[in-house]
Amino acid sequence: MSELGRQLKEARLQKGMSLDDVQEVTKIRKKYLEAIESGDYKVLPGSFYVRAFIKTYAEAVGMSPDELLEEHGNVPAPPEDTAMETVIQKRSRRPETERNAKWLPTVLMWTFPILIIVVIYIYASSLNKPDPDQIDQTNLTNEQQDPTTAQTSPPASGGGVVAPTSSAGAEATTEPTTEPTPTPTPTPSPQSITVTPDGKSGKTTKFKVSAPAGSEVKVEISATGVSWLEVYKGENSKGEKLSFGNTAAGDRMSFVLGSEGIYIKSGYSPATEITVNGQVITDEKTSSRLLLNLDDGTGSEAIQNEGTTDTTDQTNETGQ
Repeated sequence: MSELGRQLKEARLQKGMSLDDVQEVTKIRKKYLEAIESGDYKVLPGSFYVRAFIKTYAEAVGMSPDELLEEHGNVPAPPEDTAMETVIQKRSRRPETERNAKWLPTVLMWTFPILIIVVIYIYASSLNKPDPDQIDQTNLTNEQQDPTTAQTSPPASGGGVVAPTSSAGAEATTEPTTEPTPTPTPTPSPQSITVTPDGKSGKTTKFKVSAPAGSEVKVEISATGVSWLEVYKGENSKGEKLSFGNTAAGDRMSFVLGSEGIYIKSGYSPATEITVNGQVITDEKTSSRLLLNLDDGTGSEAIQNEGTTDTTDQTNETGQ
């Protein structure tokens, strides 16, 4: 294994990434990544791709590609293609009018269909545009036909007040109608939501989140630096993918915890702060794997109700 490959591998392991993870991020085949780590550049398709693949690999694991290549100057450089330069020089000597003549038929071929589409769109828009005179006439007709519109008569000459009547001739009700004010539904405070450790499963630390039934539990992640972050809906990485990739300083993500739980994998935990309704959770490791399960208290409430029902039945039997 070369020194350059060893540094890339250590950076990858520090972020908790496998070769499959790097392959998915960089779109470089796994066998080429293995060849870079082992220093076997002959496996790669050409000397041009050696430096390009190394730069992409370094960026994926959070390293500076320029500093890495400058430190290891023995990386093969792409050969100068003199034949290509000669062809380019020969082609550039062609007259400008000859090159423009080749593009002119293609430009004309696409210009006419675009103009036709624009004309059709303008014509269709003008047909769908409503007539302002027709709108005013429709509004006036609706006002005349609306029996709920009340007109107030002017005061009588004798100083008496005439009760307002509707346009249909019926007497209007003088007593005001008072609608009941709806009672707002109380929102659970953050103190009513608790997070407690719930053991471990392999390398994963589990947490139980207790919340009142029907309340919304928010899981927020704030990044202060670069870290490989994966968030899934479920108990492991086989669930629905919610977030996948490197974080940057200032990134903020928010998710709602459901009954299926949320699985979080952070390659560099000091750069990612995870909170549940403002409560910070951590497993005190450099690379974290956390599982959050929701406990809304439905089970305990059902057991309590069942115990109350049994007690009531026993009381009734004793009274009989």
